[in-house]
Amino acid sequence: MPISLAAGTKLNPNRLNAVVRGHPLDEGRRAPHIKLEHAFQEPAMTDQTTLDAIEKAVNANDVVLFMKGTPTFPQCGFSSVVVQVLDYLGVEYVSTNVLEDAAVREGIKAYSQWPTIPQLYVKGEFVGGCDIVKEMFESGELRDFFQDKGVEVEAS
Repeated sequence: MPISLAAGTKLNPNRLNAVVRGHPLDEGRRAPHIKLEHAFQEPAMTDQTTLDAIEKAVNANDVVLFMKGTPTFPQCGFSSVVVQVLDYLGVEYVSTNVLEDAAVREGIKAYSQWPTIPQLYVKGEFVGGCDIVKEMFESGELRDFFQDKGVEVEAS
């Protein structure tokens, strides 16, 4: 079921509207996907190397989305919604697919002390998951938050 957004815009969490750099359909806006480099540990354990890699990614990029899948192919509806909101706003971001590595999947939960994925970080600050991002977007607060943080927003 589509999610109602400002000004009558509808985002459908089941619709893939992403593009990949270098792909013939590239619109030149797709964020790069980053894979964190760290030593693999069992999912139940979060080692310091994993937490350090997460912290490095969060602090090295203005906007980071830890998600299930990639912006091109989200693997869950919640991740898809956050991707669509960021793309609608024209925000440049990097993403990490937590499904590629169990240590990162568990590590991001420990890092943020937040139990669910996706997780959005802006200028090193944890913003929240899908529900919070969607709520902030619908109220106009997310656009203001990005602008206050110095992150360029394209959509009017």
